[in-house]
Amino acid sequence: MGMVRGVPRTVRLLALGAFFNGVVSFTFVYLFVYLTGQRGLSVAQAGVLSGIGGAGLVAGNFTGGWFGDRYGHRRMLLLGACVSGAVLVTLPLLPLAALYCVLPLAEYASGVVRAANSALVAVSVPEGGRRQSFALTRFAGNGGFALGPPLGALIAARFSYDWLFVIDGVGTLLYAGYAARILPSRGTAHSRPDRGPDAPGLWGELRARPAVPVLLAAVVCVDLVYRQQYSTLPVFLADHGHGTQFYGWLIAVNGGVILCLELPAAHALRDRAPLGIVGIGLLLVGTGYALLIPGAGAPFAVMMMLSLTLGEILYKTPATAYVADQAPAHAQGRFQSLYAGASISGQVLAPPLGGALYTTAPALLWPACAVLACGAGVAVLAARRLREPVNPLRVTGGDMPRAETEAAESR
Repeated sequence: MGMVRGVPRTVRLLALGAFFNGVVSFTFVYLFVYLTGQRGLSVAQAGVLSGIGGAGLVAGNFTGGWFGDRYGHRRMLLLGACVSGAVLVTLPLLPLAALYCVLPLAEYASGVVRAANSALVAVSVPEGGRRQSFALTRFAGNGGFALGPPLGALIAARFSYDWLFVIDGVGTLLYAGYAARILPSRGTAHSRPDRGPDAPGLWGELRARPAVPVLLAAVVCVDLVYRQQYSTLPVFLADHGHGTQFYGWLIAVNGGVILCLELPAAHALRDRAPLGIVGIGLLLVGTGYALLIPGAGAPFAVMMMLSLTLGEILYKTPATAYVADQAPAHAQGRFQSLYAGASISGQVLAPPLGGALYTTAPALLWPACAVLACGAGVAVLAARRLREPVNPLRVTGGDMPRAETEAAESR
């Protein structure tokens, strides 16, 4: 319990909701199978539709914080969850042509929820204590996701893929109701920190914090590399004689190590400078893919996944907390949206770019991944020397004022 002792009750409740949401959010895992099977699309058509949905998810992450800063992060989380849930419930009943509109809408709303949830964690915790809070919510979400896909497979096998969307949608609506209950509503729509008349715009705020754009660019680069494990890696392993079961065990290693080590790592490193930790994490991601250069033997693949996972543990939570700590009070949501969008950009970029390189020059894929991730790590380590604002505005309440946070804690 010492690892979460400093985490506010509101964040713990948000983490519990993230766990439940992770359990029921299994439709995207089986979306491609559903489209090519039950819906009868070709692989190419399913790829286009999945790509459009992924673009909606990234757009929701990039813009959710903008709306949250303007209208309230609680309000945007509830709206996004309601829209996503309602669309998912009705999706199996819609004609195929309608999916090209409603699937991106559902994914966009899901991205808004993700950005709003990050912003709510950020504004609920004072500066200096955010790493453990973000680590807890990531731990809960990963724990839920570890249970979700196997449960989805059982539902699809026992009933049909249609039921996956219905259950996901109903679960998302229940999550919205839960969030409405645990997040204080009084004043959250109007208690945003006002931007002063002389406060710079977003780009001015970023220019005043030059390490933040460097970090965001590095995260985009490393996410392009990181998500090769879900696109080109299984193809690479299959081409070298490893079956689907071996790939599944590798992914299980990733999830198991994260669940075991992320919270202890965040607790142990809570007093360390964040950019140094992030930079080392990115270097470990690059090192992991470099281990595949000699060959595709099982020991190389296992060592690659361990290095990749340790890198993920080191960079994701400190990077999220660092962006939150650097954000001025009136732009907390926008800073979180920038990070959320950067951290998921590989979902759209990784499959086409990695696939194209693997098709044309397969021997160059892993060296390119290693160079890109290691270069991002070096850039973040170098960014430690960049200046920071003399007196940056730090958020302590934002969308949820301190008085309301304390009221929530006492419930």
